Amino acid sequence: MNEEKKAAPEMEVTDYTDPQCPFCVDAFTKDNVKPIDTRRVIEKLDEYLGRNDYAGAERHLKYWEAEAKMGNDMRGEFSLAEELMGLYRKLGRREDAIYYAEKAVRYIDLIEIAGSVGAATAMLNAATVYKAFGAPEKGIPLFEKAQEIYESKLEATDSRIAGLYNNYALALTDLGRYAEARTLYQKALDIVLKSEGNEPEAAISELNLASLAEAQYGLEKAESEIEEHLDRAEKLLKKEGLRKDGNYAFVAEKCAPVFGYYGWFGVEAELKAEAERIYGGNR
Repeated sequence: MNEEKKAAPEMEVTDYTDPQCPFCVDAFTKDNVKPIDTRRVIEKLDEYLGRNDYAGAERHLKYWEAEAKMGNDMRGEFSLAEELMGLYRKLGRREDAIYYAEKAVRYIDLIEIAGSVGAATAMLNAATVYKAFGAPEKGIPLFEKAQEIYESKLEATDSRIAGLYNNYALALTDLGRYAEARTLYQKALDIVLKSEGNEPEAAISELNLASLAEAQYGLEKAESEIEEHLDRAEKLLKKEGLRKDGNYAFVAEKCAPVFGYYGWFGVEAELKAEAERIYGGNR
């Protein structure tokens, strides 16, 4: 991996809206909300993430967080908290990730969206943060609430439900609740394999099942089962006609070290190279 980082391009704040004037009295009037354009903010964020410019992504989100606060835009702050907790989770910044996870959950009631799909997504993301930083038990109640909302408000084939199952199962595995985790992984696979183009997500579930088998039975006893999951995951990732976009690069980069851990070094190298090609070498 190329360790040299290119200078991040300057953020074009005028792409969205004029900054709030810090000297304007009406900017601080509670009844006068000046919302940021979260759609365009996230579109620009995707550009940063697409080239792995995490410093630029953080700078971008923190700028607009300040703008949302100045404009009394609590919904904007909520959206930015979701993005920031995800970014900091990816960067391994525990305190920052947990701060924004707690903020997003707290804002669910403040902006009156409890029981909505948006609220469930925030709870799912926050629970994933807790799992990532060694506190899966704190995320279980959030996973449970998110699952209840998703299953009641989304179509049974919605890929968002599969994503929830995968992340929830990871936390359950950490807690030794293997049977429950395996059931959720299988349910996730049943969903994603019903639609074309979801093979990368299915591969993640297969690799998670391999890790689950090792955790439950030990590496030696689970060897045969692990090989089966790795084989299926490789075939899913190499299926002809898959769209090789940023999502594929992210999945490939995530899956590569799992293959390497189990000694499938050739597959690991191929996936890393493919991710590098898609990202264009921008690190």
